[in-house]
Amino acid sequence: MSRTLVQPVGQKRLTNVAVVRLRKHGQRFEIACFPNKVLSWRTRVEKDLDEVLQSHTVYSNVSKGVLAKSKDLIKAFGTDDQTKICIEILEKGELQVSGKEREAQLSSQFRDIATIVMEKTINPETRRPYTITMIERLMHEIHFAVDPNLTSKEQVPR
Repeated sequence: MSRTLVQPVGQKRLTNVAVVRLRKHGQRFEIACFPNKVLSWRTRVEKDLDEVLQSHTVYSNVSKGVLAKSKDLIKAFGTDDQTKICIEILEKGELQVSGKEREAQLSSQFRDIATIVMEKTINPETRRPYTITMIERLMHEIHFAVDPNLTSKEQVPR
């Protein structure tokens, strides 16, 4: 049995984090949020700030655990109230989305587009609508690319 002494870590480790960044006055400010809650906050589904933020702390680098300096916060935001600054960063900051989240959103939007196409088309021989799997297969065959910046309806050809 090993008798090594385990030293405590002097910083709080954040796991399963979505980082929201905002650049202001040449400084970068970041907050640590729960991954799926930022979009809920921005669409006004989630109203409780504690459910969105992992901590009411503003960082200059979340991954390294470096806190933002108070004088930088006052210079950039005019206050050092961490909660108010967190709300501003949540509203205006850019969210780093993971590859899996992006992929899930694109596949969901792909399916929405296929559903809209299905509702608008019928097979002229059988007078029945095309199946969604057939439309999805055809969309893959023609290498249809989903644009995440447009709504599903805007991407359906008329």
